[in-house]
Amino acid sequence: MTLTTEMELIEQLKQGDEQAFKIIVELNQDLVYNTILGIVQYETEAEDLTQDVFIKVFENISSFKGESKFSTWIYRIAVTKALDFLRSKKRKKRFGFIQSYFGNENAEADQVKDFQHPGVKTENKERAVILFRAIDQLPVNQKAAYSLHKLEGLSYREISEIMDTTVPAVESLISRANMNLRKQLEEYYKEH
Repeated sequence: MTLTTEMELIEQLKQGDEQAFKIIVELNQDLVYNTILGIVQYETEAEDLTQDVFIKVFENISSFKGESKFSTWIYRIAVTKALDFLRSKKRKKRFGFIQSYFGNENAEADQVKDFQHPGVKTENKERAVILFRAIDQLPVNQKAAYSLHKLEGLSYREISEIMDTTVPAVESLISRANMNLRKQLEEYYKEH
């Protein structure tokens, strides 16, 4: 899409044009879904969060000033939604642990699943499952930065804009994620 076409769509959306919104969704839904899926690793939740992102885009389009690329603005919304989901999941997991400690059998057990990302080739699925399990254990900001860089192929500068931080902070997050993953994967391969 050319820049003028994108800006025209944005302006039309600001006027409440539903056709412009439909086009924006069609052009960006894969980007949003894959970004969220790489971070949350649950397909159903990624689908729901993708819808939430576009609702937020529709409701907040007037706040888009064009100071960054439109895709960066959408990425920022997607990453924020994904991180909010993960933080909420952690709170529920802690609450579930407390409930199970006091004997509540209805407490939800958080089981590690065999996550499959659509971008992983069939011959690498087994190794990818192990890697995604390790990624799932990273702190949320490391997980987001790592996923944006490794799964979405974004530069440190793009990630810094999306996560509203500095390039050195992104470098640090990815470096720590790499160290944590190396440690986890070394332990896994020693055991197996």
